[in-house]
Amino acid sequence: MAEVTAGARTVAVLEGVNDHENLGSIFRNAAGLAVDAVVFGAGCADPLYRRAVRVSMGHALLVPFARAASWPEDLESLRDSGFRLLAMTPDAAAATLPEAMAQLDGERVAILVGAEGPGLTERTMRASDVRVRIPMSRGTDSLNVATAAALAFYERARLGATGIALH
Repeated sequence: MAEVTAGARTVAVLEGVNDHENLGSIFRNAAGLAVDAVVFGAGCADPLYRRAVRVSMGHALLVPFARAASWPEDLESLRDSGFRLLAMTPDAAAATLPEAMAQLDGERVAILVGAEGPGLTERTMRASDVRVRIPMSRGTDSLNVATAAALAFYERARLGATGIALH
């Protein structure tokens, strides 16, 4: 984990993402939206499974990734490396994604997303620095995990925090 995050500014951290299509989509989104690495916590599917690689359009082979050796304790290692931990949640009390990202300009950021349905565990939520939500309309409480991750990656890249211009 330390090796793939060493020079990273933005990493995706997944917990319980066990659907290969979601996993592949997250890798494709990460590649296109300037995420430097992906870290797998507990319960994640194999990113090199054929379906995940196909859905990722091969980006699962290009975006560096690592499995956390000790979950969720390794989140503390990310924090010690200078990352701010953002836990994605539908909780209305959480900071909005644009507000949270704007406050983290210039900082290293780890975007934590959880499995479809249950989301991040409470233990992982407690280990985070900031709980972040995507404002939604029509009473919708959450989005697909790959979609939510893509929005967070985009907001990070849009603010120029990644050092890579989107075009």
